[in-house]
Amino acid sequence: MENKLKKFTIITADDHSVVTKSLSFIIQDLYTNATIHQINNLTDVVEKLQTTPVDLLILDVTFPDGNSLAVIPTIKKIQPNLKILIFSGHDEDIYAMRYLQAGVNGYLHKLSTEEEIKAAINDVITFGRFFSRNIQEKITNNYIFKKPQNPLEQLSNRELEISRLMVEGYGNIEICAALDLQKSTVSTYKNRIFEKLQIEHISELIHLFNLYKEV
Repeated sequence: MENKLKKFTIITADDHSVVTKSLSFIIQDLYTNATIHQINNLTDVVEKLQTTPVDLLILDVTFPDGNSLAVIPTIKKIQPNLKILIFSGHDEDIYAMRYLQAGVNGYLHKLSTEEEIKAAINDVITFGRFFSRNIQEKITNNYIFKKPQNPLEQLSNRELEISRLMVEGYGNIEICAALDLQKSTVSTYKNRIFEKLQIEHISELIHLFNLYKEV
C-alpha cells in the first residue's frame, strides 16, 4: 500500500478510551509512521485542531460535552482541508446523510470489521471519501427522487437530537438540562417533531427509530 510509510497525523476522537486505543492500533498497522492523537471530548478536539495540522479526524457522533454535528462548521473553518470520517454506533440510515451534508468525508458503523475500518480510512485518506453501498443508494435515490425515504430525515438536526433523547427516555426537564434549552423551547420542538412525523405518542416515535435504524 503506497500510503504505508507516509507520515500522516490523525486524531481518533471518542468518549470511550477503548475505542480510541483500538482505532490507534488499526491505524498504526495501516500507516506505520502515523502520528495519532487520542482525544475523548469535543472541546479538546477543537483545541488540538487550532494548534496542529491534521490529515484525518475520526469522530464519534455524541460526546458528554455535545453532539459532533454542531461543531463540524467550526472544525471546517479551522482546517478547511481536513478529512473527517464519522465512526459511530448510531444508525447510518438516520445520521449518515446529515453528516455528509455537513461536509464530512465518510460515515462508518462501529460494528464494522477491522478490514472494513481499514478500507474506509484508506479511502478517505486516498480518495477523500467513503460511502457504504447503502449510502450510495441513498444518495442516488435522493438525487433522482428529490425526497427522503426515511421520515426521520424530515427533522432538523436539533429536532433529531431531541427525538433521540426522547427515545432514550429523557423527560422534558432532562432534555432542557442536557441541551441547555428552556422548557417552552423543548415543548415547541416536540410539537414540531410530532407534526412532521404525523404521530401522537412517544411510542410511535420509538417505533420509527426502531423501524428505520436498519432499513
